[in-house]
Amino acid sequence: MDDRFDITQRSVEALLFAAAEPLGLIDLQRRLPDGADVAGAVAALQSAYLGRGVTLVEVAGRWRFQTAEDLDFLMVEERQEPRRLSRAAQETLAIIAYHQPVTRAEIEAVRGVQASRGTLDVLLEVGLVRMRGRRRTPGRPVTYGTTDLFLEQFGLANLSDLPGMNDMKALGLLDMNLPPGFSVPDPSRPSEGSMDEDPLDSGDGEGPEFVQDFMDDSDSSRV
Repeated sequence: MDDRFDITQRSVEALLFAAAEPLGLIDLQRRLPDGADVAGAVAALQSAYLGRGVTLVEVAGRWRFQTAEDLDFLMVEERQEPRRLSRAAQETLAIIAYHQPVTRAEIEAVRGVQASRGTLDVLLEVGLVRMRGRRRTPGRPVTYGTTDLFLEQFGLANLSDLPGMNDMKALGLLDMNLPPGFSVPDPSRPSEGSMDEDPLDSGDGEGPEFVQDFMDDSDSSRV
């Protein structure tokens, strides 16, 4: 058997490999028989691992195995953390999901408060909402609808799988003392608003101009 890997070296190697944090010489010595040459074993291991994918390094007077510096790039993983929506954004998203296609004014009418431009911007930015088209009414207001990502995020096959009124009551999301005539709209059915809506992809050349109009506060009714 190679002298480099005697019982002390193998023991130190095993301890450092399994340790959750760097170990000092005293930590290692406590687990090995009296008289074991821990310092010699660490030095031998450091030499043996030179140029390998994993190296033995000293950190603040303690020792640990770590990835070789030139291979750090292999350990980098880019992940996108899901963005948490504010209460206003959640309410706005729910209104759009059930009432689409819906305009900003219609969202405000349902919520009872003025819709913040930032709230809609967040929903557009994270890809849960898209701009569908323009309503054929004075001012040609923009209409909003949900995206395929919205369905994926909430595990829905299609919009008809959104919870109905009975489901929402069971979940405690609706008060049992509802006003007469209250109903939850079915977004899978064409709404009255969709009948007088010009889609953005209708080929009328309004796509790029529409985005510019949306971003420009100076004249929101410009077409």
